[in-house]
Amino acid sequence: MSSRVGLRFFENTRAAFRNAQRRFGAGRRFQSSDAAAAEQQSTFQRLWNSPVGVKTVHFWAPVMKWSLVIAGISDLGRPAEKLSLTQNGALTATGAIWTRWCMIITPKNYLLAAVNFFLGCVGVVQVGRIYNYRRSLEGSPVEAVKSMEHEVVDSAKEVVAKTEAAVEKSA
Repeated sequence: MSSRVGLRFFENTRAAFRNAQRRFGAGRRFQSSDAAAAEQQSTFQRLWNSPVGVKTVHFWAPVMKWSLVIAGISDLGRPAEKLSLTQNGALTATGAIWTRWCMIITPKNYLLAAVNFFLGCVGVVQVGRIYNYRRSLEGSPVEAVKSMEHEVVDSAKEVVAKTEAAVEKSA
């Protein structure tokens, strides 16, 4: 008996939802009146009303993220011994991951993809500079990679220890 009630409820809500869609015009995306209205809008109005337009976070987040790219470019003038491997590694990973993600999400955010691509490029260049500097100190590429590996592992262990201490403190 209870399964029939659930089935009736499901069928009735489905029918009501379909009627509401017909009544409010959902599903009619490409009508001539919509196309004519879009043609009459100015470029500013289309940018303003766009799903990735000026009044959305999809626009302002990439604009603000360009500051990270500019900071990375300004670090090109710093000596390689003063650069942080973990920071530039994180920038590289962030750039690569989010560039891919921007192509998956809806609406596709090409502005965010561009800033993340350049962020990844800046990170790769800086990590390359750090690698070349350490290789010149160590004498061999293998030793340079090992020292970079130890630095990354040590910083990761430090983060884990801090996290565990914070969890124990809060528990």
